[in-house]
Amino acid sequence: MLGLSAYRRPEPELAAGSIRLRLPRRGDYREWAALRNQSRDFLTPWEPRWGKDELEKAAWRERLRRYRQEFNSGAAVPLFIFDAQSGALVGGITLSNIRYGVAQCASIGYWLGEPHAGKGLMVEALEPVAVYAFQRLRLHRLEAACIPDNNRSVRVLEKAGFKREGLLRSYLKINGVWQDHLLYARVADGYGRAPQ
Repeated sequence: MLGLSAYRRPEPELAAGSIRLRLPRRGDYREWAALRNQSRDFLTPWEPRWGKDELEKAAWRERLRRYRQEFNSGAAVPLFIFDAQSGALVGGITLSNIRYGVAQCASIGYWLGEPHAGKGLMVEALEPVAVYAFQRLRLHRLEAACIPDNNRSVRVLEKAGFKREGLLRSYLKINGVWQDHLLYARVADGYGRAPQ
């Protein structure tokens, strides 16, 4: 038994091929901290600057509180990615800045632990997340941004059906520096959404 959930909305449990995805839980801390620490040099060029307490348990508790709050308010869906066979945590993917009304859009961000990179796992994970976003959340558009020289991320997005739309100048502060980003998007065409 996985224990009682602190999430109030129905929790997504997604799967595809060799991976499964679910919301982060308190008991994930040790594995998450170990994987992030092991992958620090691999991840930091592509992420916001890590805080001094980034991997501490108190920071983890605050992260979980924020995850629960954003999920329960409908603003975000944070998911951890696990190897379906071993159950090992391999990374994370988040739908954030979820907007309805005339936009029906969300941003998508992701990370993968270094030992799991280059195996196609993120491309595999993006598909059930897209289906969930388009069918369950009834979104029309997913956006993702990546630094232009992040060739791995460019390949992931293109393999996952995202189309390059342009360049966002000085878009996000990554590792302490404002960075240009390529904007990619994928729309809900072909996902069997009912007319609204």
